[in-house]
Amino acid sequence: MSKYYPPKHQEEKFHCILCGVFSKQSWHDLYIAVPNRNSIKSQFTSNLCEHCMKRCFWYGDRMIVPSEAPVPPPHQDIPVSCIEEYNEARDIVARSPRAAAALLRLCLQKLVKELGEKGKNINEDIGSLVKKGLPVEVQQALDYCRVVGNNGVHPGEIELTDNPEISYSLFEMINFIIEDRISRPKRVANLYSILPEGALQAVEKRDKNNT
Repeated sequence: MSKYYPPKHQEEKFHCILCGVFSKQSWHDLYIAVPNRNSIKSQFTSNLCEHCMKRCFWYGDRMIVPSEAPVPPPHQDIPVSCIEEYNEARDIVARSPRAAAALLRLCLQKLVKELGEKGKNINEDIGSLVKKGLPVEVQQALDYCRVVGNNGVHPGEIELTDNPEISYSLFEMINFIIEDRISRPKRVANLYSILPEGALQAVEKRDKNNT
């Protein structure tokens, strides 16, 4: 999974919020036409993505069209059951970090169910995955999303409104979990499946002899 570069005002390159491609951006000032006078430079600017040739509009250093979402799009292998919550959280995170965190907590609950757990108690599900050999960095990512998401539902020691970057980081964590638990095993399985039948049978025979 490649690094995500969120849109930033006057930045030369970033991931376009409209097409998702890391692309060069050209910037233009917007002017107000005044009858019988020279046009007046406004506080609005626009960037043109040189990949999709579509524009986003900014007021000062804040993207306003489309609504600002300085977070990565959903992972290409995100389960269908999780997409709605992820995209809704992405749409509102700039306006309400707490609401976005609460939505991603629900997304996480659905995700652990996709990983074979019950999906009723996230803490217990993470514990079950740990017993099954979950790598510590994935456990930490899961617990990070769980704890921060809980603060979105029930305010606690983490103040999301004053620290929106914490909510922004949840999107990266969700995608990291999907990459490790879903995408990487799928890629390995796809490559393994193209091995010659004889080689696959030999591996199966070897493993039977070792059990």
